[in-house]
Amino acid sequence: MSLNLASEPPRSFFAAFELKGNASDGELTLTSPLGSVLAAMRWAPGEASLRIGQETQMFDSMESLTGHVTGATLPVRALFDWLVGVNTSGAGWRADLSLLDQGRLVATRTEPAPAAELKLILDR
Repeated sequence: MSLNLASEPPRSFFAAFELKGNASDGELTLTSPLGSVLAAMRWAPGEASLRIGQETQMFDSMESLTGHVTGATLPVRALFDWLVGVNTSGAGWRADLSLLDQGRLVATRTEPAPAAELKLILDR
């Protein structure tokens, strides 16, 4: 997973990821290239949690949690649709699913600022 933000200064975020569950109830674990867990995010209706090491923070939604972690609110509900080939729009995001059968997904956000590009390489 890579996320590039056209902020000032520009920001980039890279991590391996494991996604479980569904848009309503799930878990997203981000790991470093060396395999260390960077963050574990869990969500259920009305709540989301972020665990980094031994510390846990609570959020009201997965979207607010992803905004805190990456600097851009990720469209979690749309992401689950994209992964099964349904081109749903989500909060300013548009997905290019043309390479999904090759395990690649690219999504861009133009609004709200800053613009963002999310790239996923999938290991199915």
